[in-house]
Amino acid sequence: MDLITILKKSALVMLISFLSIAAYAQTGKISGTVTDKKTGETLIGVSVKIKGTNKGLSTDVDGKYILQSLANGKYTLEFSYVGYQTKEVSDIEVKSPATTSLNVILSEASGQNLGEVVVKASFRQESVNSLYAKQKNSSVISDGVSSDQIRKSPDRNTSDVLKRVSGATVQDNKFVVIRGLSDRYNNATLDGASLPSTEPNRKAFSFDIVPSNLVDNLVISKTATPDLPADFTGGSIQIATKDIPDNNFISFGIGTGFNTESTGKDFISGTRNVSDYFGFDNGDRALPSNFPSRNKFNNGLTATEQAAGMRALPRNWNTYNNTALPTQNYQFTLGRVKDFKNTNRFGALFSLTYRNSQTINNDVIRDYVNVDYHDNIYRFSTSLGALANFAYTYGKSKITFKNIYNRNYDDSYLTRTGFNFDRNRDTRYFAFDLLQKSLFKSTIEGNHALGENNAKLNWSVSYANILNDQPDQKKVSYQRNPADIGTDNYAYVASTGTLSKENSTLFSKLYENNYSGGANYTLPLKMFGQLATFKTGLTSIYRERTFDARFVGLRANTAAANADAIARRPLSTLYAADAINSGAYFLDDISGDADSYTANSITNAGYLMLDNKFGEKSRLVWGVRVEQFNVKLDAKVPSPQTSVDDNYVDVLPSANYTYSLTPKINLRASYYRTLARPEFRELASSAIYDYELLSLQQGNPNLKEAKIDNADIRFELYPQAGQIISVSAFYKKFHNAIESYNQDSGSSRIVTYINSDNVNVYGVEFEFRKSLDFISKTDFLKKTTFYTNLSFIKSKVEINNSGINLLRTERPMVGQAPYIINAGLQHSFLNDKLNFNALYNRVGRRLIVAGGVFFPEIWDVPRDVIDLQLALKVLKNKGEIKFNAGDILNQRLTQYYDRDLNDQYNPGSTDETISSYKPGGNYSLSFSYTF
Repeated sequence: MDLITILKKSALVMLISFLSIAAYAQTGKISGTVTDKKTGETLIGVSVKIKGTNKGLSTDVDGKYILQSLANGKYTLEFSYVGYQTKEVSDIEVKSPATTSLNVILSEASGQNLGEVVVKASFRQESVNSLYAKQKNSSVISDGVSSDQIRKSPDRNTSDVLKRVSGATVQDNKFVVIRGLSDRYNNATLDGASLPSTEPNRKAFSFDIVPSNLVDNLVISKTATPDLPADFTGGSIQIATKDIPDNNFISFGIGTGFNTESTGKDFISGTRNVSDYFGFDNGDRALPSNFPSRNKFNNGLTATEQAAGMRALPRNWNTYNNTALPTQNYQFTLGRVKDFKNTNRFGALFSLTYRNSQTINNDVIRDYVNVDYHDNIYRFSTSLGALANFAYTYGKSKITFKNIYNRNYDDSYLTRTGFNFDRNRDTRYFAFDLLQKSLFKSTIEGNHALGENNAKLNWSVSYANILNDQPDQKKVSYQRNPADIGTDNYAYVASTGTLSKENSTLFSKLYENNYSGGANYTLPLKMFGQLATFKTGLTSIYRERTFDARFVGLRANTAAANADAIARRPLSTLYAADAINSGAYFLDDISGDADSYTANSITNAGYLMLDNKFGEKSRLVWGVRVEQFNVKLDAKVPSPQTSVDDNYVDVLPSANYTYSLTPKINLRASYYRTLARPEFRELASSAIYDYELLSLQQGNPNLKEAKIDNADIRFELYPQAGQIISVSAFYKKFHNAIESYNQDSGSSRIVTYINSDNVNVYGVEFEFRKSLDFISKTDFLKKTTFYTNLSFIKSKVEINNSGINLLRTERPMVGQAPYIINAGLQHSFLNDKLNFNALYNRVGRRLIVAGGVFFPEIWDVPRDVIDLQLALKVLKNKGEIKFNAGDILNQRLTQYYDRDLNDQYNPGSTDETISSYKPGGNYSLSFSYTF
């Protein structure tokens, strides 16, 4: 064979290959989910065929299907399933390389027309019908956002998505308020497994680590069913991430932003290392391994051990002046899918996120009781996030392996000036504080169809690890006597003669492991001549935590000859080596016996649930859940007063009734019992000083779990698909509600926790989401949607606890807002290429900490928050430019003592300011592109 022949054949092969690739690139896909019209349950094994061809497949264990390698054009699909009416959907247009989404609902076939009737609908009609069904068929009072809605919105992450859910308010991207109830009365699950808190002192999760394009759906259930965890009463947030993408893709995003109170301003901080920008400390601030143990301190240190310990203790008190840089964030996402000849599929999703910000809380006012202070707080923050999801579907089964990691690095520096009236001294106070938090969570889940009647088995096992590392939180105070003015003694002198938690160095580390597993079985059956669903399941969650805290520091040797000269030194040389070598200091450890602790808990649960239909319009989802909970906690030096060993068994019934008055109107009523359990930190006797709030925080080992009886009624009207008008009323009766309060039986304030026995909460809620084309039938108003959620709540607490000093025995509930206002306006321009969204939020005056006698109640002042979003799709819709303006009004964040009890903040009267500052408006610009 000569060279020319070889070249010709090679060229022919290359041409054929190129044409094949080009032809494949010109094909598209149709994908979606098939569900039951009445129940919303996904249907397994539905036959999906392209009419007029032999090409087709069956829906998988999730009720999903995907038809691939389709040429551009319009298609008609035929959906058939045993016991259901066959449906034909026409005018389904495929435009390569996009995937056309079509969700379908099927209705049961009656006895006389079984297998005879074919229901016909267009693509547009069926898209509207499926969205209607999804809205109306929820078994509980809930609100949610689907992946289709997220795709059309300018939302960047889950935190942005949550802000669109009716009745939910997100504060600081992680604290969620639902129906006016704070985060302690809400729970969250990610991919079916409970989401552990990354906060050591409260239930909270950084919702901004999951990119919005990886969220499959997000639902907030406001009423309970037996298959939901029972530890909520405000709402249960359920986030499901995607696993198998429709197409291979690569996406990246880059963004920057500025804060009006911070960016470009003078920024003071401690030592900055390169590793800080990657979310990790370089180890210089950790307590050395050769530092004397607490037992050695108790037994007494030798002079040599004292000297060695002082030299080993981190003593870098240097500060550096810089300029606060703009916020920067980056995001990278990769999706891969592999289809096999036997319709099996394997998919993988990977995501990395990075964010760095430098913020300043300038002139924080603290003017109350015995102090008049002004703080400046400088915070350097880095956040890292990673997500890796894998899934494999085979036959009627699906296995997923989902992983998420989040790390937050917050390095703060506080300066304080002002006057302390108790000490009659001018005061300067300095605090260096590094907090590193991380969360790793991994879940393996299986879904299997059993038999031919759509029965399902779901199982999952999950592991989570939480780390909170706070190395080298050091604090020092300087005092000056105003009476010494005009003399040589009129100077600031370091208060190092005694060591307390107010001016010591704290080294703390929290390490927690969570293990959980569960299985759920769902069986469709016939009851009372109607299709019904029986569901049962078991779950177990085990948590174990270790918390270690050391309070150490250098105490001045007041008898030393140079004691006064050293005490007048500036911060950078106060603890210099020459002072230590001269014998000016002693090394002390003031850690308490209960400051460190170990804890574990186990929650075992089982449930039975039935989903019954009565006629064509009535539906009842009812059943019972039983939870057994055991919690144990021991201080590092255990004692009967600090140890906890509590066991609870709770029977939790629930019933959710829905009556479909018309195809567009639902009436709902529900009753359910839920729980609120104390967190480990709320039970631990560990006393940690909060230098910002100038108080100790301490748990209460006598705290009990709270039980809540809930009742709801709701009217729902769905004018069109994606629109809703609803009115709700709810009542909640709390038994042993868990509340924080100012314990002031001594001379100082300690924020701790109590059970309040008699608590009643009443509320009404109004929701409206509708396009404005009812005003005028114009294209502009048709593409404009107004939505609002209004909640008005009345809460009343009657205190019967004996032996506790309280200013009032009747008051509102801690954390319960009297009202919430959420409103928004959304409009799309240029065939949905340009989207505008405006959001407004206001949360009413809330009680943060119940009052003692000397230190009264602490209240949160209401503020108006307006956010704006503008998103423009470019580069053939593959790219997107987003502009966000957050908190543009920049009103002050204020907490105060309501001394005059007039329910208003009046700083000019007797009211006293705990904290007040402007957080700044946030403006950002980002660009993302998908290959």
